[in-house]
Amino acid sequence: MPAATEGFRPRKRLWAALGLFIVGAASYNAISDWRDTHGLLINASESLPNWAFVIHKTAVPKRGEYVFFVPPADPLVIRHFGPQHQMFGKLVYGMPGDLVVHRGSDVIVAGKLVARMKPFTKTGEPLVAGPTGVIPQGCYFAGSPHADGFDSRYAAVGYACSKKIVGVGSSIL
Repeated sequence: MPAATEGFRPRKRLWAALGLFIVGAASYNAISDWRDTHGLLINASESLPNWAFVIHKTAVPKRGEYVFFVPPADPLVIRHFGPQHQMFGKLVYGMPGDLVVHRGSDVIVAGKLVARMKPFTKTGEPLVAGPTGVIPQGCYFAGSPHADGFDSRYAAVGYACSKKIVGVGSSIL
């Protein structure tokens, strides 16, 4: 009499397909979870030295990190960058509680010279000096080492505040 287990013969292809399905589902879930808290950004601006970033959407900005935010719908921002609310990527120079001071065209944050303001854009439009005083809670002075950087040194951009921050970026290229 044959053994009871002789009738059961697993099909290798069926088991392989099931294994691939399980691995694929787990990978999809992992990628989906990652996408909820991260993003990839290609930078087309000259104001940052890197052109590709991974954005960590849940991270809180720290001094010296890249912060990505949606600038205000100021007419100057719209004229130069369009009405699509494109993200700006800048370095965090000032933290909540830091003091921002203007001395002539110099912008000093927490006692350090971080930028110089220009009176006009490259196309001759007037630029208004950005906010001064103590940086409010939830807001950051976001700047760029680029001489023509359009950032918190100007009123049209102002501080990058929590409601408009997309995330903190790490350069990858």
